[in-house]
Amino acid sequence: MAPVGGTAVQDHVALAEIELCGELIIAASAAEDRLSLESIDEVLRVAEERGN
Repeated sequence: MAPVGGTAVQDHVALAEIELCGELIIAASAAEDRLSLESIDEVLRVAEERGN
């Protein structure tokens, strides 16, 4: 619940982590088997962070 004054604080890093976790959960639930490390990296966009 937000304070009465309406001063909600947003932690952008935490929100980004929650979004990535959600994407990983969706990918895992759609997969027929366990996700490979490569699939996890793809969902988490690890290669994009490395500049590949």
